[in-house]
Amino acid sequence: MIVDETRICDLDRLDTALRDGITALDDPREIRAFAVKTLGQALRDGNAVLADTLSTAPRDSRSFVRAQTWLVDVVVISALRIAQLDLHPNGAPSKGQRMAVLAVGGYGRAEMAPHSDVDLLFLLPAKITGWAESVIESTLYMLWDLKLKIGHASRTVDECLKLGREDYTIRTALLETRYLTGNEALSQTLRKRLRAELFATTQSDFVEAKLAERAERHRKQGGQRYVLEPNVKEGKGGLRDLQTLYWIAKYIYGADKAAELVGHGFFTEAEYQSFRAAETFLWAVRCHLHFLTGRASDTLSFDVQPEVAERMLYIDHGGRRAVEHFMQDYFRHATQVGELTRIFLTGLEARHVKKAPALMRLLRRRKKVKDGYRVDLNRLNIVDPKAFLQDPLNMLRLFEEALRTGLLIHPDAMRLVSANLHLFETGLRESPEAVRIFLDLLLKHGNPERALRRMNELGVLAAFIPEFEPIVAMMQFNVYHHYTVDEHTIQVISTLAQIERKELIEELPLSSKILDAGVNRKVLYIALLLHDIGKGRPEDHSILGAQIARKVAPRLGLNPEECETVEWLVRHHLLMSDVAQKRDIADPRTIRDFAKAVKTRKRLDLLTVLTVCDIRGVGPNTWNNWKAMLLRQLHARTSDLLEGGAEALNRSHRENEAKRALREALPDWSRADLRAETARHYGPYWQGLMTDTHVVFAKLLRGLSDSEIRVDLQLVEDRDATRVCFALVDHPGIFSRLSGALALVGANIVDARTYTTKDGYATAEFWIQDAEGKPYEAARLPRLRKMIERTFAGEVVATQEFVSRDKVKRRERQFRVPTKIVFDNDGSDIYTIIEVDTRDRPGLLYDLTRTLAANNIYIATAAIATYGVQVVDSFYVKDMFGLKLHAKSRQESLEKKLRAAIEAGAERARQG
Repeated sequence: MIVDETRICDLDRLDTALRDGITALDDPREIRAFAVKTLGQALRDGNAVLADTLSTAPRDSRSFVRAQTWLVDVVVISALRIAQLDLHPNGAPSKGQRMAVLAVGGYGRAEMAPHSDVDLLFLLPAKITGWAESVIESTLYMLWDLKLKIGHASRTVDECLKLGREDYTIRTALLETRYLTGNEALSQTLRKRLRAELFATTQSDFVEAKLAERAERHRKQGGQRYVLEPNVKEGKGGLRDLQTLYWIAKYIYGADKAAELVGHGFFTEAEYQSFRAAETFLWAVRCHLHFLTGRASDTLSFDVQPEVAERMLYIDHGGRRAVEHFMQDYFRHATQVGELTRIFLTGLEARHVKKAPALMRLLRRRKKVKDGYRVDLNRLNIVDPKAFLQDPLNMLRLFEEALRTGLLIHPDAMRLVSANLHLFETGLRESPEAVRIFLDLLLKHGNPERALRRMNELGVLAAFIPEFEPIVAMMQFNVYHHYTVDEHTIQVISTLAQIERKELIEELPLSSKILDAGVNRKVLYIALLLHDIGKGRPEDHSILGAQIARKVAPRLGLNPEECETVEWLVRHHLLMSDVAQKRDIADPRTIRDFAKAVKTRKRLDLLTVLTVCDIRGVGPNTWNNWKAMLLRQLHARTSDLLEGGAEALNRSHRENEAKRALREALPDWSRADLRAETARHYGPYWQGLMTDTHVVFAKLLRGLSDSEIRVDLQLVEDRDATRVCFALVDHPGIFSRLSGALALVGANIVDARTYTTKDGYATAEFWIQDAEGKPYEAARLPRLRKMIERTFAGEVVATQEFVSRDKVKRRERQFRVPTKIVFDNDGSDIYTIIEVDTRDRPGLLYDLTRTLAANNIYIATAAIATYGVQVVDSFYVKDMFGLKLHAKSRQESLEKKLRAAIEAGAERARQG
């Protein structure tokens, strides 16, 4: 045990205290109350000692769970004895009254975390008697009074067998019985009869049931091993997966310990040590979780991950937080659990205890395997391991053959490869044949993600490209990224393969069209493989990644021009996403600067596809039509400039075209009305909005009185957003008041622009979404309209309303998002761009725009890009004289006020 048992609970002292106290009492209620008080104190004292000991030995979970179990045993047995001897004394229980008390489930395995359930079986020799019923009831009441979570059943041996046949959950619990006290012979009878009459004849059924249960559990947990808030107990690669192996081994072979799996030929000694290390680590995590949350919590949520990491003595280093190092270890253990499960299950198939997988195609259609390979249980295996290893290139050929034939790889073959990764030395990595095989895996078979994922899990990918190893199972501690860095890399490559297989034509028409027209596939795949390889260091990962790509790309057989393109793509893989989401792509200067960085149409096309794959690979709901529309527009306008020259962005030409389009869209308007409408707006209005929006504003402004606010709301499905257009008399702070009203009804602004007419009216176009990144629902629009009216009437003061609404969710409190404010006078010809990168919250945009308005800053356009809890708000602004903010002192003063507004709002959110 983790500490001497006398420090946890001195049994002699406890027994003396109980005997002395109970002897002086006659009333059963007083006896029970005294027993609960005394045992409760013993339980609290023991748990305090265990908690202190775990804090000094935070990874010694095996001896901790044994000690925790021992403490619970002491309390349960003491309560039972008090019930038998003091509450319901019976000097000579008959043979039919002599029960056995067994621990079952996790308690039966002697694996107890601080708040684990205490599952008990009161085993009876015959039908329950009144005395036995009273003893059981009194025992349970004491344990409930001690606030233990008790699961219990009272059954005979025959009843256990009957129910075990009918219910796999009960059968599994009976598999893990552990004798606590009472009639030991009866306990032995149960074990013998279970094995002889139930377990021995139903092995295959039990295995299939447990594996079906495991598959359903994984499905409920999201099906991914790399879910960033994993369930330590139920998740893929978690404790339950290890327990499933143990249950199956115990059911079939009567194994009492996982170590016996070595003797039964399922694991090598090294594999068992991996099993043991994973189990020890996962139990340590679970125990710390229970202590931190004060309950039986098994989800490693974002809010507790840093605290668990700290308790397990992880520290910040190498440019990464302690929590990121901790979670990387977690995912590596989870991966190992997956490998061990695969090995174990194939061993069962070989012994015909588990059904082999169905063939992936009809036998007559299956491709014949090459010499040196054979098919075992429908999996690709190696005929002669010694001959196979004589040419280490075979370790890559194995994955090529698996893709070619469509077969899964046999765990014996995987074992052989993972045990010989040391054979991947420099000469092998750089040999033309190795490069040829690897590039064929990426480019030739149509599903590279399958080979890459298996290579990654076995360590082959990191052995072949050592620079990949640091990002294996690397977690980024933020809400935005749903996967570890290596899994994200495989996901983006999978997306590219799906586009090439023409599975995403409707969702991704532009990328599909680019690939149909023809690009250098080798460059694109290698760039995606390397785009995040620089993550996890103190330096900018794009710069470091480009430096790594400069070394790796030539090794992968790319010519100098291809190497240069890959390096450029890795260095600038965030450029297009940043420009599209953080800049006004209606501003000609934005397009000119982006085109200058991209230089050629070939690079533009490659970067577009890479950007789309990268965003889609972040997580299941990250990509939406709004981002797709922004990227399509940026690609189209940049293409026009690269191919048509500067004339494509000529301001007067675009203005004239916009006015002509408006006239065509309003054929029923008189020439006088059209002339008035086209004359009342300044140049940026015509360049920044689409024709359909010009039409909406023309109608809103027509006959508008000075006391009116006119609003047009339209849900635009192909943009995944709702457009809200406002027309009203111009006055300071309009942007702020509108953004406040929108935030108060749960609308997230993704883009906004305001314009002032020559005759004193304001037009404002806001694009909004709901909290899930979907269009703001039409059913909620009347409430939105009402809130806007009340805000402008002064009935609602947004500053006051945000006091109760501007809260930070508990699970997001641990994320650090430092505030950065940048003033850019070069990104636009007529505006200063203020970029505010900080933590997101509902009232942030309102606070920022209110601060700008209070300092006489006019906001023309705002682009809002959200990345989980981080947001980048970019404002295109001028001062009250229509000039850029050139003065350094003015910028510093404004930055100070913006930071003060952010901090005040953040404090308000913390208080909430």
